Amino acid sequence: MTDVLTNRRTLLIAASVAVVPGLFVPARAQGLAPTPSMRGGANNYLPGAPIVDRIGGGGFWMTGSVRRVGDGVPLAGQRIQIWAHTTEGHERDPHSHGATLTDANGVFRLEMPQIVPAFGQPHGHLAYDSGDFETVFLRPVMRSARDTSLHADFVLVPV
Repeated sequence: MTDVLTNRRTLLIAASVAVVPGLFVPARAQGLAPTPSMRGGANNYLPGAPIVDRIGGGGFWMTGSVRRVGDGVPLAGQRIQIWAHTTEGHERDPHSHGATLTDANGVFRLEMPQIVPAFGQPHGHLAYDSGDFETVFLRPVMRSARDTSLHADFVLVPV
């Protein structure tokens, strides 16, 4: 009788897997969705900010990554512009703007002065505007004005 139960269970499990293959296998991700532009992200945007090693005296890090929509492939050599209201200037000031390029892993890092609250919120501005992909403007808000870094990720759609 035990052999019959074992065989019946084995048969039922095998039939379930054949009929409903997703039942025992994790669902596959459909890919990465594109990053939408954020409201206010383009405020005080100055096209063509220069690529720099650092904005001002530094002390605060803006970091992130850039990937392609769908497959999530890291995008190397992509220009990301960064600006903010900081201890050294307003976000409308040209010296408060700078750009950097992503590395081979699609990661960017740019040091800048400490971000301070503007309109009650400590926030940064980032833009992808190089033309190979759709332009995206971000305006991430910091959890605290005492934070010394801010991270933002881009998932871009080819033009």
